[in-house]
Amino acid sequence: MPRLAAQLLAANQPSDTAAALDDAFRLQLVAGRFDDAAKSLATLRRLRSGAGAAPQSRAANVQYEIYARARSLEASSGRPFVETYPRAFRDALAGLDDRTSALVIRALGAGSGGIESALRAAVARQRGKSAIARPEALALLRAYQVAESYRSFAPLLPPLVAEDDLRRYVVAMHNRIHTPDGATVCAMLVRPRSAPARVPALLQFTIYADSASLFGDARRTASNGYAAVMGFTRGKACSPDRPVAYVHDGADAVTVIDWIVGQPWSDGRVGMYGGSYSGMTPWAAAKRRPKALKAIMVGAPVAPGLDVPMEGNIVWSFVYPWPFYTTDTKGLDDSTYGDNARWQRVYHTWYASGRAYRDLDRIDGTPNPMWDEWLAHPAYDAYWRAMIPNGTEFARVDVPVLLTAGYYYGGPGAALYYFTQHPKYRPRAEDYLLIGPYDHFQAQRGVVNALGDTATVLNGYRIDPVARMDITAELRYQWFDHVLRGGPKPALLRDRVNYEVVNGNEWKHAPSIAAMSNGALRLYLTPARSGEYYRLAPRPAPGDSAIPLTVDLADRSDSDRIVPGGGVADTVTDASSGIELVSDPLPEATELSGLFSGRLDFVTNKRDFDFGISLYELTRDGTYLQLPPFQLRASYAADLTHRRLLTPGARTRLDFHSIRLMSHRCQAGSRLVMVLQVVKGSGQQINYGSGKDVSDETIADAGPPLTINWFGDSYVSLPVHR
Repeated sequence: MPRLAAQLLAANQPSDTAAALDDAFRLQLVAGRFDDAAKSLATLRRLRSGAGAAPQSRAANVQYEIYARARSLEASSGRPFVETYPRAFRDALAGLDDRTSALVIRALGAGSGGIESALRAAVARQRGKSAIARPEALALLRAYQVAESYRSFAPLLPPLVAEDDLRRYVVAMHNRIHTPDGATVCAMLVRPRSAPARVPALLQFTIYADSASLFGDARRTASNGYAAVMGFTRGKACSPDRPVAYVHDGADAVTVIDWIVGQPWSDGRVGMYGGSYSGMTPWAAAKRRPKALKAIMVGAPVAPGLDVPMEGNIVWSFVYPWPFYTTDTKGLDDSTYGDNARWQRVYHTWYASGRAYRDLDRIDGTPNPMWDEWLAHPAYDAYWRAMIPNGTEFARVDVPVLLTAGYYYGGPGAALYYFTQHPKYRPRAEDYLLIGPYDHFQAQRGVVNALGDTATVLNGYRIDPVARMDITAELRYQWFDHVLRGGPKPALLRDRVNYEVVNGNEWKHAPSIAAMSNGALRLYLTPARSGEYYRLAPRPAPGDSAIPLTVDLADRSDSDRIVPGGGVADTVTDASSGIELVSDPLPEATELSGLFSGRLDFVTNKRDFDFGISLYELTRDGTYLQLPPFQLRASYAADLTHRRLLTPGARTRLDFHSIRLMSHRCQAGSRLVMVLQVVKGSGQQINYGSGKDVSDETIADAGPPLTINWFGDSYVSLPVHR
């Protein structure tokens, strides 16, 4: 690697552009030219970090400046790296403000797993080749440089970081807080030494008791002048109780809020933030109206009973290991949760055998009482509704709310549920939504990682440049500064709905979801053929023509099937157990923005079935670009709280409304594709249509194959902005 780096350096044309300097310092580090690397890094810093630069710009590459300086001292002094690195570390951090220092330490603490994986992947791409092109060589050397740097300094960091933290922050790791019902919850506190005597607090309340990563997040919050509190659900961290998910979170979070405002450093105001699970807990607390809670910011928040462990009242198999992960220990049971072979074996055995879904824990051989409790509530009943605001309870949430979400892979979480229900019951609610081309995790923090690298591709889709943002850096503290300190509102929040148009490279803003579109494109499901597909047509087919579908729910010949497709951008789709329909080419570029809906008109021979709808833009070059999916148990179409079984042989009309937002610019000449399929696979429950509790049904309940005739006045209605 040093020889390859030296070759590239010899062939380099001198340049002071940021990209050239970034390449240069990395090559110089690998080649052992540490003084030159330090000079390149200094020039790059002057270029990127002028007056008024954001902390993330000031923090960029400081970890490599420290490394280059330590290696230079090693060479010039003859002292070992283990002695020169601490000096270089202290010298560098001494001149940094808290915000910049927190970001530097975040970068220094980037997990080695991802770094080493990136190097292995870069090497694998070149294996067996006799030559390497310059771009690939630069990519390989970059991966090597990062890995080699971190291998050198990572073991030296813990005492140095602890020393810097002690200088900047007051830390209390294990605060035991007693709840009114006699339980105990635990909280971590990090507050800045340089702050005024009384400060507002930002609270994250979570079941994910990972002290290392959460301490890093708390440090970042404290570096922005807030008291950072990480509260853990009962039974986690220093709590002696049995871990329980969801049930007590709202009341317990309020207990932590009350504890905060009783501290001498508190100014009596608390903001709550979080993502996924910890994006739900602020809502659970807010419905109890704690006086001190003044603002909320959540990313891809879950809504138990609505999107986890089930969606459309169809249970997801991938959630099965989650109770072990979160409740086996006081921390997180990573080894059990990460045993993918075990879980795939459980799902495959269940599916291939045709046993009841309720038998998953028996197949696994380990009791899973939380899972069993969830399966005991197959409808959105009082058990689920007690966990978060429901109906008129939303009227009690009287604080400003910022929600961030993504279009893909659970990115929305239940953000749309909260965002639509809150103003429905509190019309003057001050809610803002920011949504873009993100998955579940990116919707919480953006696409910039701890190293400062920006993701540009998501499962085959090249993310529009304007959407490549760091949500934590660009929104979190601006939002709380706005609400709690009277600062300006984040510039991107120009209206209540702020959305990036995929493939449009543009942020748009609207006062409501309905205002995102000014028209609709209704396409009917017709039995006419368009090549190998059925046709999505602008008008219904005449008469009572229908598309037949037959699915043998007892067939297990597909037990080992590899499911095709699945990328945000892909070359194939999966239409197993379903039908695929395609529209005529779009005559012009068309923006689809909002929530889609539709109607299914059908006759079936069963009392129930589960179905899913997948939508795509099919470009002229054969690429399928994913649009939001939808799924539902037919017997709950009218009301998720009450099951109404179908009448076999009777014509039924079922109206549906998407819970996932889209904003997507389709190219002229593209076609729209709809895959309508019956849910049948190891990834979810199988509804055999007997009318029994689906978790109790077995393959013996399948009976004759499921038949459905989809009549031609069935349609999908897509929101269009012209």
